Formats: sequence, structure tokens, C-alpha cells
Amino acid sequence: MARRIHALLDEYGESHQNPTNKAVHWVCVPVIVWTVMVFVYAIPQPGFLAAISWLNWLTLVLALSLLYYVILSPTLAVGFALYAGLCYWLTLALDAVTDTPVWKIGAVIFVLAWVGQFWGHKVEGKKPSFLKDVQFLLIGPAWLLSFLYKRLGIPV
Repeated sequence: MARRIHALLDEYGESHQNPTNKAVHWVCVPVIVWTVMVFVYAIPQPGFLAAISWLNWLTLVLALSLLYYVILSPTLAVGFALYAGLCYWLTLALDAVTDTPVWKIGAVIFVLAWVGQFWGHKVEGKKPSFLKDVQFLLIGPAWLLSFLYKRLGIPV
């Protein structure tokens, strides 16, 4: 399966060569991941799960996403799990300190981040990869992690 992750990262990288677009992705992709987590966190828990506060739609989505990453690359899955944990903590912290529903804050940031993404691709002159295959929405974070791993000498 290791070859599959490299093929996906290479294909994703084909439409992310421009330095400006890359810089935009370093900001916008992590922000979009967090905002999507905020949206999923905001989905009400089924009543029968109300007593188990940590068991919600977000933990289910994160578990499935983590499984996807484990299948593609166990080492990237570790990085994703750490980032997801940080995002989850940030979401809980924000929810605790504001009267504004976190999904409303996330919605504004989500729109701004996607404007940035599409602007970056306009500069690049290539369409976003996810328009070809929705799977690339999950490859974007892995692509960024792969750069960090390379710098740290960690194999993907």
C-alpha cells in the first residue's frame, strides 16, 4: 500500500507546483480540516449517546479518517492523529469560551480558507485535485505532512 500513498501524493503535487499556491495550502488546508471538524462536532449527538460526551459524530468521522490514513500510511496516520487531536482540543476550548456556536465561527473561517484555496489554484493555473477525485480532500493534509516528515527524516 506504501506505493499507493506515494502515487497519490505525486498526483496531488502535480497541481501544487507554484510557490504561492503551496504557501496558500500550508495555511488553508489545516484551517479547512479544522473547520470541517467544527461542523461535524456541531451535529447533535443522538439522545442515547448523551451520557458519553466524547462519543459523538466527530469521533466517528475521525476514527474513519484515521483508518483511511492507516491503510495508506501508518506513519502519516500518526501525524494526522496528532493534528486531529489538536483540532479537537481547539474546538472544545473555543466552544467553552464563546457564546457563539462554534459552527458559525467555523463557517466564516471555512469560506475564507476556500477563497484562499481557489485563489491559489488560480495563481497556479490548475484546478484543485479534488475536482478530479474527492479522495484528494483527504490527501491534501497528508501531502503537507509528507513535507514535514521528509524534513524530519521520517519515512512516509
